[in-house]
Amino acid sequence: MILGKNGFFVTPSDSLAVIADNLGCIPYFQSRKVAGFARSMPTAGAVDLVAKAKGLEVFETPTGWKYFGNLMDAGRIYLCGEESFGTGSDHIREKDGVWAMLAWLQILAEKKNSVEGIVKDHWKRYGRNVFTRYDYENVDASGANLLMTFLEAQMAAFVGKELSANNVTYKVQLADNFQYKDPVDGSVASKQGLRIVFVDGSRLVFRLSGTGSAGATIRLYVDSYIPPSDTEKLFAPAQDLLKPLVLIALDMCKMEQFTGRKAPTVIT
Repeated sequence: MILGKNGFFVTPSDSLAVIADNLGCIPYFQSRKVAGFARSMPTAGAVDLVAKAKGLEVFETPTGWKYFGNLMDAGRIYLCGEESFGTGSDHIREKDGVWAMLAWLQILAEKKNSVEGIVKDHWKRYGRNVFTRYDYENVDASGANLLMTFLEAQMAAFVGKELSANNVTYKVQLADNFQYKDPVDGSVASKQGLRIVFVDGSRLVFRLSGTGSAGATIRLYVDSYIPPSDTEKLFAPAQDLLKPLVLIALDMCKMEQFTGRKAPTVIT
């Protein structure tokens, strides 16, 4: 976790994107040709924008570090990360928080700027992926399964539809149950989470885990994209920017109806 002065919080997706955009500041990468980047599917897509600007590959993988490991071994990626704060490069086949911290310190030294200043400069160039995760823990398994089944059955009808809340409208570009084909060994991982992608790059992701007798956990990931041209919103409080998409997500999945929950257990 990266924190700046006065508690300025850097989301894991922003941290990954800032490191990716500033690899030239890090000696390890200065003499190497960087192949590409990767992020787990629930992670906000900030690094995708950096990869596009640099003409590099970016891979969207299921949750689980093993998928990054295959890409590293094949020389397809040099940097990767996930929304649960794991970040790493190909110097080892694992997440490395100490390395990520040192990478940030090197960038700070080279840029002669604060953590907040570097992140806000990044937003000015690439836009801002505002991110949150809602965890609904120990939900009745039958209700959780019904919610996911109901939502997946509706998803085909979402494509091309405009969804609105708080006077903000999003148009759905893609809705699916995420499937990943490993470009290295050809293995396929299916049913990795329900994914709704909007035309502007914003996304909603729903994942279900732990459906045993102890109860299930439903995770809702919200990734709201603010383009750099929208200067009025670019530096606004994250909660304000996320609220419309959160309301849309809770309405489309009928969270309270299926689970009886009016609020998440944990908000990250």
